[in-house]
Amino acid sequence: MAGLEGLFWVFQYDFFLRAYLSGIFAALLCSILGVFIVLRRSSLIGEGISHLSFGGIALGLFLAIYPLFTALLLALAGTFIIYFLNKRKIVYSETAIGLIFSFGLALGAVLASLAGGFNVDLFAYLFGSILTVSAQDLIFIAALTVAVLVFVVVFYKELMFLTFDEQGARLSGIPVLKFELAFNILVALTVVVSIKIVGSLLVSALLITPAASAMQFSRSFRSTLLSAMVLGLLAVVLGLIVSFAADVASGGAIVLISLGIFVACVTLKRLKRSEQTSTEAPNCEFVDDGLLQGSDEAKREMASKK
Repeated sequence: MAGLEGLFWVFQYDFFLRAYLSGIFAALLCSILGVFIVLRRSSLIGEGISHLSFGGIALGLFLAIYPLFTALLLALAGTFIIYFLNKRKIVYSETAIGLIFSFGLALGAVLASLAGGFNVDLFAYLFGSILTVSAQDLIFIAALTVAVLVFVVVFYKELMFLTFDEQGARLSGIPVLKFELAFNILVALTVVVSIKIVGSLLVSALLITPAASAMQFSRSFRSTLLSAMVLGLLAVVLGLIVSFAADVASGGAIVLISLGIFVACVTLKRLKRSEQTSTEAPNCEFVDDGLLQGSDEAKREMASKK
């Protein structure tokens, strides 16, 4: 009982309130965009941008300026480079992501060695240090969160159409490449927002895992979005409680709990399937058939908009 009282007692401290608020912002962003990323099978983009952001953080610490600002600049620059290389047919997008992935890690390693090694600040950005979120960090995270959510709400129908039927979106007149660029910019913003919470090396897990968990039982696109948001928030809240109670890294605790939720969702789905007496052949796809029908939902949404 005393332990529970202690957990509530810490909310009187500003640093803990900032930690929870920033965690909520990051969970919402990662869960929403993660659904689009997983359905588009483009999980590598989050991994590439997060490792590129590591180079930006090292650059900021090396130049003694705000690290998240340099991480954002480098992440956005990498996003435009991926777009340019893909549009010009120089390399495939996966190859471009691999190139910036390597560049970010190499830049971070070189700058860290020039600065005399991996100091405490850089280690915190690598693996997350949510309890060190400052008022400046929280303002920065809140502003980016609002910008990303506004874009998703305004262009929700176009994003859904692109996710389920890219060719149909092209034929309907949607500027696919521009929306691809805009979406990757959203991912870059989300990665930077989440770095202080789970770290640049773990942020891709927070992008993918809640969405993957929600897809185990959701049967529509909207329900998947809502479920992913709930599971993402649950992982962050429980992760912070475990981090405080056991004195472990917050980023690692959040990601491990998120993965535990995924395992639980998969297990429950398997148990439910084994109880069914249907003679239908098992579905080998990762995403449920009902969710894949979102293509029709997207078409109806676009038709109603016209």
